[in-house]
Amino acid sequence: MTASIKTNPSCADPWDADSKTVAQALDLIEASTPRLQDSEQLPIRDSLGRISSESVISTINVPGHANSAMDGFAIAGSSIPTHGIAEFTEIGTAYAGKTFDGGCGKNECVRIMTGAVVPEGTDTVIMQEQAEQSGNQFVRIGSGHRAGDNVRAAGEDIKQGETVLQPGSKINPADLGILASLGIGTINVIRKPVVAFFSTGDELVSIDKPLQKGEIYDSNRYTLHGMLSQLEVEIIDMGVIRDEPEAIRAGLLEASRKADLIITTGGVSVGEADYIKSVLEEIGQTEFWKIAIKPGRPLTFGSIGNCIFIGLPGNPVAVMVTFSLFVARAIRKLAGAPPTAILLLKVRSLQDMRKKPGRSEYLRGIASKGEDNEWQVEKTGMQGSGILSSMTRANCFIVLPAENDGVKIGDLVDIQLFEHM
Repeated sequence: MTASIKTNPSCADPWDADSKTVAQALDLIEASTPRLQDSEQLPIRDSLGRISSESVISTINVPGHANSAMDGFAIAGSSIPTHGIAEFTEIGTAYAGKTFDGGCGKNECVRIMTGAVVPEGTDTVIMQEQAEQSGNQFVRIGSGHRAGDNVRAAGEDIKQGETVLQPGSKINPADLGILASLGIGTINVIRKPVVAFFSTGDELVSIDKPLQKGEIYDSNRYTLHGMLSQLEVEIIDMGVIRDEPEAIRAGLLEASRKADLIITTGGVSVGEADYIKSVLEEIGQTEFWKIAIKPGRPLTFGSIGNCIFIGLPGNPVAVMVTFSLFVARAIRKLAGAPPTAILLLKVRSLQDMRKKPGRSEYLRGIASKGEDNEWQVEKTGMQGSGILSSMTRANCFIVLPAENDGVKIGDLVDIQLFEHM
């Protein structure tokens, strides 16, 4: 008779029926995270990267008048010769910002500079390279031109009454130019989400103190601070909180009064000193606490009052993987941004990769171009969830879906580039 013991699901198992899939977790976070309603008015220079809270409607045409797209000669399109050559009398010059006063008759032309208002009586600009000046006053133009050539119509870029920015739009450099072209100096944007975070663990020590036996430096707070600093958020670093229920309860309640989102690292697994989940269930609610992912299985998502809570694992790589996938999504939703698709690229694997079906895996990879100019990828080396150096060398995640049962050299695999996250 074979002896056996009763076991519970663990992070070593390929599948746990209580775990959410990555897609399910993303959907729940998207559905349960509110959009902030508060807004603030900013000068447009300070609004880059922020989310618009209002519609911006143009009160003018851009450009405001028909103008020349080239340096050349403005004429009436009806005067273009159908064949042969026509001669025009040059009657003046139109400059950008300085209009030509008066009209232009048949067989007359006005020398015009790029951006200058097209003179009355003209609707076409012949490029100066395609015209021949004859003496000081006459210009010869051949056939082959069309009426309307090289003229930008009033409102060609933006028409009066047109909506140029929708609520929920992330303001980019082109938007700043559009707003400036409309004479708009300020814009209302969603306020920045406030994010509070802390680490849990009696073994964690501040970096300015010597280590004692069994202690480690708290690297996760610095990683989180760096990742949060790349987003449009207000940051509250609450330091390290002891692995004691009362201390964790006090920390969560304090954070919930100040922040829109709380992030913790560590204390979300099933160990005797892992209190995050149980305390959260006392003072708030839990939506889920396990995801079928590697690394990062023990992740808790819930809320305390109106404050969203995400408890990340304690291992450094798991923190970065789960932040990139789940926390960043919640922050974008809080800030009012629309959901974005995860961009995956298919490239050739340079090596075999072992995997059991059941969990989605996010390996740290280095994507590069091979001698054939085709993209390829390889792992950074050891892939343990505590090996933070695997992230410093990586430029992408190698994404192996739950059903994948391993990769052979030359197989196509999905990668998610860090710069597109």
